[in-house]
Amino acid sequence: MSLQHSQFTVSIAPEPLPSARTPVSIFLAGSIEMGKAVDWQAEVTKGLTHLPVTIFNPRRSDWDGNWKQDIAEPQFKEQVDWEMDRLESSDVIALYLQPTTMSPISLLELGMHAAGGKVVVCCPEGFWRRGNVQIVCHRYGLELVKDIPTLVKRLEARLHQAMENKANIP
Repeated sequence: MSLQHSQFTVSIAPEPLPSARTPVSIFLAGSIEMGKAVDWQAEVTKGLTHLPVTIFNPRRSDWDGNWKQDIAEPQFKEQVDWEMDRLESSDVIALYLQPTTMSPISLLELGMHAAGGKVVVCCPEGFWRRGNVQIVCHRYGLELVKDIPTLVKRLEARLHQAMENKANIP
């Protein structure tokens, strides 16, 4: 279900693209772990509601853990395609790696999008592969923060920058 007010929109998987899009968009990548991770997406969304942005949130309340992890499973394929399409089209990607999770798909997404420069990573102490994440961020010049409040501040700055860049395109 989409949440929409003034120029702020949240699109939750597997919804189609909102008809009224904002100038910039952000994808909330990161720990979900089939519902085992905290709902950090809600906290980030709350911190960005004052901005004219479209937030793409892959966390869905109707996820069924019985879906076969296979391209032939229609609901699974729909979810993965939705995520991949929104990751590619978003102006900014927020990536949160919760220390109590392994988050293999989030690590895959980091690898897929690190070179694009649009990822802001939050990887607190205690994440099992934090060293690898630090090295990827260092190598590709990605911002790496330690907590969600700092992530929200950095995302706000990046979204403002994206808005300015789009406003300056003739």
